[in-house]
Amino acid sequence: MAASVALGYFRRPLTVDTKSDASPVTEADRQIEALLRRRIRECFPAHGLFGEEHGREAGSSDLTWVIDPIDGTKSFITGMPTFGTLIALLDGTTPVLGVVDHPALSERWVGIAGQPSLWNGTVCRTRACTRLADAVLYATTPDIFEGGARALFDAVSAQARMRRFGGDCYAYALLASGFVDAVMEAQLKPYDFMALIPVIEGAGGVITDWSGRPLGLGSDGRVLAAATPSLHAEILDHLNA
Repeated sequence: MAASVALGYFRRPLTVDTKSDASPVTEADRQIEALLRRRIRECFPAHGLFGEEHGREAGSSDLTWVIDPIDGTKSFITGMPTFGTLIALLDGTTPVLGVVDHPALSERWVGIAGQPSLWNGTVCRTRACTRLADAVLYATTPDIFEGGARALFDAVSAQARMRRFGGDCYAYALLASGFVDAVMEAQLKPYDFMALIPVIEGAGGVITDWSGRPLGLGSDGRVLAAATPSLHAEILDHLNA
């Protein structure tokens, strides 16, 4: 459904508009979100909606769907296949379902609170990395870190075994499947990370803000995900020294 829309536009001539925050948006972003919102309204008319492109709609229940139709629009418009569609379901402020779908790669991660996360239907687990010195650490781009955040990222990532850039939400999915040990980012919005929480936690990892607080709709956009509690705690110690 949403995947077919994305693939219909992927690596084809595409008009790219610029939003008020200077980020790019395409017709694919808008169409995917409109499609998902329409289907959710049909199936769950009492639920609320919060999407990147079409904003918020309050519901009459405590359940809210959070949608990022194309996470990694810059990757999408430049032909990189790591873009994904993110869908989360919140019960109050707690994400209880997360879907991370990568149509160009035919890969999907699903996390449900209290259950093991699945990668294409098979249980996935984070790697048992407990030390930053042994860790592979990802960020989408160094450009997301400004001022003091850039200095903190450089200090932390310099101590990792390997530092890599790119991936958008795919880096978090790879963490859930044991290929990446940590992801550190800033300037994210709730629709960028809500779906990731059940996936990471259900695979055995930890995901919080840079102070170790649970992520929520009011978070400051600084996200830290790690494969194990020990690795997460070590990185937090560096961030808050």
